[in-house]
Amino acid sequence: MVTDATIFDGGRPVVVQRVVAAVGKAVSWLTLVMVLLMFLVVVMRYGFNLGWIWLQESVTYLHASVFMLVAAWALQDDAHVRVDIFYRESSPPRKAVVNLLGTLLLLVPFCLFLLIIAWEYVAASWRLLESSLEAGGVPAVYLLKSLILLLPALLLVQAVTGIERDIRLLRDPRRANAGD
Repeated sequence: MVTDATIFDGGRPVVVQRVVAAVGKAVSWLTLVMVLLMFLVVVMRYGFNLGWIWLQESVTYLHASVFMLVAAWALQDDAHVRVDIFYRESSPPRKAVVNLLGTLLLLVPFCLFLLIIAWEYVAASWRLLESSLEAGGVPAVYLLKSLILLLPALLLVQAVTGIERDIRLLRDPRRANAGD
């Protein structure tokens, strides 16, 4: 969670964390829209024998948007999935070491790998202005595929602030009591 106690004094980390949190909060509302649309699709199909491909595909677009654009906010808020049998009871400096190693050895390489391998895939979709293969589908598949690049980009931005936070905590363990 972004609070005055968890952001750094002035500079890039404050802005980055606020942007990641704003994107996460805004996009998380798409979950409600997605549920309502899915309910509408089911009612239309089974209640009135009606259906539109674009409406069904829009649920997929919303699901992908929520998953890929909220991931960095979940990381920032420490709400991501982790096996925390030992982590949960660890001291703040030990947690900082685990977070730092996990970020440097797993998260950053994964994000860089995904950016590298997905770049041409997404670029090709943009060059074609790729549309749905289904008649009446959403004519913006290239926008959906762009999320593949936004996921690692937002995660990397959040990873940098997490690395800075963990290094600061390791240099001055008293920061652990300041709300980090």
